[in-house]
Amino acid sequence: MPKTTAQILRDYRGPALFSFGFRPFFLLASIWASLAILLWMLPMLGAAEGMSALLTRDWHVHEMLFGYTGAVIVGYMTVAGANWTGHYPIAGQPIVLLVALWIAGRIAMLAYPVLGPVASLIDAAFLILFACALWREQLVARNWRGLAPCIVISLLAITNVGFHAGAVAPDLGVISERMAIGLITFLIALTGGRLVPSFTRNWMAQRGLKPEPASYGPFDLIALGVAGAGLSLWIVQPSMRPGGVLLMIAGVSLLVRLLRWRGWVTVSDGMVFILHLGYFWCALGLAMLGASILFPSQVPGTAAIHALTAGAIGVMTLAVMTRISCSHTGRERRANNATLVVYALANIAAATRVVAPFAMSHYLELLAVSAACWSLAFGLFALDYGPTLVRPWRRV
Repeated sequence: MPKTTAQILRDYRGPALFSFGFRPFFLLASIWASLAILLWMLPMLGAAEGMSALLTRDWHVHEMLFGYTGAVIVGYMTVAGANWTGHYPIAGQPIVLLVALWIAGRIAMLAYPVLGPVASLIDAAFLILFACALWREQLVARNWRGLAPCIVISLLAITNVGFHAGAVAPDLGVISERMAIGLITFLIALTGGRLVPSFTRNWMAQRGLKPEPASYGPFDLIALGVAGAGLSLWIVQPSMRPGGVLLMIAGVSLLVRLLRWRGWVTVSDGMVFILHLGYFWCALGLAMLGASILFPSQVPGTAAIHALTAGAIGVMTLAVMTRISCSHTGRERRANNATLVVYALANIAAATRVVAPFAMSHYLELLAVSAACWSLAFGLFALDYGPTLVRPWRRV
């Protein structure tokens, strides 16, 4: 008879870092996000020109979408999965295997010119294995309301395979890139739409503030439906004008959702307010993506993409990582000065990256500022939260 999660955790005697999935994946993801962006910038700044064939745009895109973001999503799902199934998808020693596989994937991608297709197989195995673990727990629990995350993770794993297949089928690689961005964006719109008002409502209730954030209703469902439809059309055909219209409507709709959650009252609590900023980037990114389709000469597509990636993904993942790291390690759940600096740097990084395509005469300078702020944000997260993530639970 298989062990329960509680039994696995009781029997685990290894380092605290590997006791829960969010611990190693949040720490390693932040370190990698800090380093990978610097590696990618080196050839662009005239350094390490001999590595330009390796540190390509495709490598950068892959490592941000599947390397960094994939690790954060897995770390998050190892915690959130228990809310749907009553069991952690992985716990204890199996986490070590999954972490080793993720690290192997990062090394393999750096050694791609030598390993070739073998590197793709090593990297792809990480998300495929975790998707199987997530489905296993979901099916055992028979909680069909929690299928959406399983489906998203599975599609992300398939998308990663498609991205690698782009080496021999370029069109498939390009579509897979858009699909990955679309999936992660929709995941933020979906789960963020639950987390942001929920945490805001709890924060306001503790302080007796009224009125509360608007409850989930038909408008929210329609907004998500429009976002899903717009992203789907963009994935299939990025220049389709109806898709642009839907994306702009989706962006405005998500902004209306955000306003209904009354985030401005939480500005004094950085750990709550940052969730609203992350969702704002998602709304802005969708609207800009739609505008880039309808008005391509006025709104650069790359600016819209980075509003979704550097903005929505970067800021929201940091918001989630800081909150979960505090909530599940015994650390006080508040944004200390270092955390506030992390939030500020991440938003500056996103803003300068979005502005850069609009100011081509200063493009490289803005790109360097964005990369430096991004690297500092995630490096500081690793320094500040690393000790918390590697030590056993304790109230501080």
